[in-house]
Amino acid sequence: MTGPGTPGSEGQPGRIVLAATPIGNVGDASPRLIELLTTADIVAAEDTRRLHRLVQNLGITVGGRVISYHEHNEDTKTAELLDLVRAGKTMVMVSDAGMPAVSDPGFRLVEGAVAAGLTVTAVPGPSAVLTALALSGLPTDRFCFEGFLPRKAGERASRLAELDTERRTMVFFEAPHRLEVMLRALHDRFGPARPAAVCRELTKTYEEVIRGPLRELLEWAETNEVRGEIAVVVGGAPEKEPGKPEDHVAAVNGLVAKGIRLKDAVAAVAEDAKVSKRELYSAVLAAR
Repeated sequence: MTGPGTPGSEGQPGRIVLAATPIGNVGDASPRLIELLTTADIVAAEDTRRLHRLVQNLGITVGGRVISYHEHNEDTKTAELLDLVRAGKTMVMVSDAGMPAVSDPGFRLVEGAVAAGLTVTAVPGPSAVLTALALSGLPTDRFCFEGFLPRKAGERASRLAELDTERRTMVFFEAPHRLEVMLRALHDRFGPARPAAVCRELTKTYEEVIRGPLRELLEWAETNEVRGEIAVVVGGAPEKEPGKPEDHVAAVNGLVAKGIRLKDAVAAVAEDAKVSKRELYSAVLAAR
């Protein structure tokens, strides 16, 4: 029987194992990751140099064939890798850090494997997204991962406009040399008081988490030379104040003008505006 960490058998479909690697501290490498790297038939790596550095630090040797697999060759390499799995090979996929396919190469491989009916599993482990979220001090019950914002100003502004009313905590990645530009864009779109955290060099020797309103984080970025791997966590949009019932009379009248019954129009607007139906109905009648 073929399983993670066990070489496949010729003639029997193999499997793909997405394996999380340390995001900074090599001590976070799991025993299952170590076993896979030494026993898998194929190791598909985002950066083969980083892979060799990792196994050297772990004091192990890759037992199978190493294949470079990154964003620039996914289109041409995916079919080849899937053919190897069909032939019975156990393949472990590793990115530079964290879980493959999450803002890293791997999605196309998983997509192709699923379409082909091949087995895909994972060895969980370190995650910059979850680590930053947990350390941010911001709500963790509901969150979304937005990856890297577009580099072009117009595209970046459009993406942030889409997130203007996002209530969940948001997690972003950013390069250190673009952090100041990113924080200024967040500041201008979400406002200077929006709570956030800049998480730098997580799990490494110089780990640092800067927490505060976007205004303070922007000032910090403007006056410090920022280095290392960066994750930015931003609090979700605050719930809007419901306002007074009379503020929503025009909305009710607009629906009535379209042929909707007054009672139904009041109910719809009251639910959306989070105001009392009875008070809104009275406000509408008083305005007539």
